[in-house]
Amino acid sequence: MKGRIHSIDTFGTVDGPGIRFVLFMQGCALQCGFCHNPDTWDPNRGRSVTVDEVLAEIEPYLEYYRRSGGGITVTGGEPTLQAPFVAELFKECKRRWGLHTTLDSSGYCQPDHVEELMSVTDLVLLDLKQMDDAKHRALTSQSNERILRFAAWLSEREQPVWIRHVLVPGITDDYADLTALGRFIGGLSRVEKVEILPYHRMGVYKWQQLGRDYPLEGVPTPDDREVQRAYRLLEEGRAQRARESGQAVSL
Repeated sequence: MKGRIHSIDTFGTVDGPGIRFVLFMQGCALQCGFCHNPDTWDPNRGRSVTVDEVLAEIEPYLEYYRRSGGGITVTGGEPTLQAPFVAELFKECKRRWGLHTTLDSSGYCQPDHVEELMSVTDLVLLDLKQMDDAKHRALTSQSNERILRFAAWLSEREQPVWIRHVLVPGITDDYADLTALGRFIGGLSRVEKVEILPYHRMGVYKWQQLGRDYPLEGVPTPDDREVQRAYRLLEEGRAQRARESGQAVSL
């Protein structure tokens, strides 16, 4: 079986627990204005590889992953577009080495397309970008309906999840939007961690190389005070949800 990939990172430390082999898949249905990998959008770019070729890239670093409690993370682009390939890769990582497997996804997919993949996935990093559907369309080119439905499906099957939210000043930091996100998270099961990811401009040069206008030109990176405010608002939303359901809550 072959997949189309963009690149690899053999020493990832921010995409799941421990030190990780990070595989960037090619292709994405969203076009996020803050994307730092727009060169992954086109499903026909990148290079074609087999599962065995990827496993050969992983093997020299196995001890780093094992000793640190790490493993493999597959991201993108959107890795669920190539769900059969990723499922086969995860199966082999588990069969050969017992590696921890993490899927980093926007959630823009149909549950029935990833049933097999989820059966061999230990953790999902789910990027929830915006609760307001109109704002989500403006930011990503797509509705958030499918994403929220996928999040609910993960919750129903009690799949361990880390929720991620990119904080973009003036775009994803509104009080109502953040508290709504907190309320939504409060209704999900097995959310092990919530991460606010400050927007950055490190991928702007890629937009320029592709001849694309960068849509967030002039938008600043949030400071630590803004990040902490976002965490407080998420907690406020989760607390509101908890009070309504009579449950305790903590971020």
